[in-house]
Amino acid sequence: MEHVTGISRRGLLAGTAASAALLAAGGADRARAAAAPPVRPSAAAAQTADGFASVSALGQNGTTGGAGGPVVTVTDAETFLDYCDRNEPYVIQVSGTMRISSKQGVRSNKTIVGLGSDAEITGGGLDMYRRQNVIIRNLRFTGAEDDAISIQQSSHHIWIDHCEFSTGADGLIDIVRGADYVTVSWNHFHDHSKTMLIGHSDANGSQDRGALRVSFHHNFFDGTAQRHPRVRFGEPVHVYNNYYRNNTLYGVASTEDAGVLVEGNYFENVAHPIYSGYDESGPGRVVERNNLYVDCGEPETLGTVAEPRTYYAYTLDRPADIPRIVPVGAGVGKI
Repeated sequence: MEHVTGISRRGLLAGTAASAALLAAGGADRARAAAAPPVRPSAAAAQTADGFASVSALGQNGTTGGAGGPVVTVTDAETFLDYCDRNEPYVIQVSGTMRISSKQGVRSNKTIVGLGSDAEITGGGLDMYRRQNVIIRNLRFTGAEDDAISIQQSSHHIWIDHCEFSTGADGLIDIVRGADYVTVSWNHFHDHSKTMLIGHSDANGSQDRGALRVSFHHNFFDGTAQRHPRVRFGEPVHVYNNYYRNNTLYGVASTEDAGVLVEGNYFENVAHPIYSGYDESGPGRVVERNNLYVDCGEPETLGTVAEPRTYYAYTLDRPADIPRIVPVGAGVGKI
C-alpha cells in the first residue's frame, strides 16, 4: 500500500462526522487484499496465551496466571476482591455479577475467569499496577466509572481473552506507563467511544519507549468510535485478524513514533481505517499488509516497523474469513 499524502489531518477529521485450571479465540469494488495465507481452524479457543503475552521476557516465561494455585469460586464482590488482593497464585472463578466501584487492584499470578456466559463485572474496573502474570477471560465488563481494565506502571505479561466490553466512562482497556508483553484477543467491544489506549500521553515517552509491546487479534470492534487502538511510542504493536465494523472516527492510530503493524484485518464502513498521527499527537510509523477494506477510506502508512515474528510465531486467518469467524468466536461463553 502506498503512503497516502496530500490530505491534511484537520481535513480528514472534518470529513468524519475449559476446566478452571486449564482456562489459563467506496463499495465492494474498493475491497482489496494481497494473497492471503491458508485458513487455520479458529473455532477452538486457545487455552494458553499467545502473542506478546507468550514471550519469555522480564523474568517471566509466558503468561500462566494462577496456574498451580487453589481454584476458588466467588459469588459476591467482597470475596472476589479479597482473592484479587492476595499475594499467592489463585484461579478465581467468577459466578454471577460483581458490583464494584472505581478501579480495584489485581495482584500478580492470578487467573480471573467467568463461569458460563453471564459472569459480569459492573460499575468499576480492574487495575494492574506493577503486577505481572495475570489472565482475565470470559467476563463481561459494563459501566465502569473509569477504565474497565488498566494495565500500568511496568506491569507485564497480561492476557485479556474472550471478554465483552461496553459503556464505560473512560477507556475500556488502557495499557500505559511502561506496561509490556500484553495480548488482547477474541474480545467483543461495543457501545463505547474511546476503546483502547496504548501509551499514557505525548509527554510520557521516557517511560513508554522500549515497552508497550502488545498483540491484538481476533477482536470485534462493533460500532465503537475510536482507539482500536490508539498507540504512542510502543513498538511493535501487532494488530491482526480483527474485525472493524462501522467505526465512526477511525480504526487504528499510530502516533508519537510508535511502530504498529496492521495485517490481515477486515475493515467495513470505516472512513479512516488507519492514521499516522492523530489530533495533537505527532505521526507514528505504521505498516499495513494483507488487509481487506470494504466501503472504507484510504489507510495511511509511514516508515517501517519491527517484525513481531522476531518475538513469536503466529499464523494468519484469511482476511475474507474474518467477518464469519470473529463475531461467532469473540466474547463471552466461547471458551
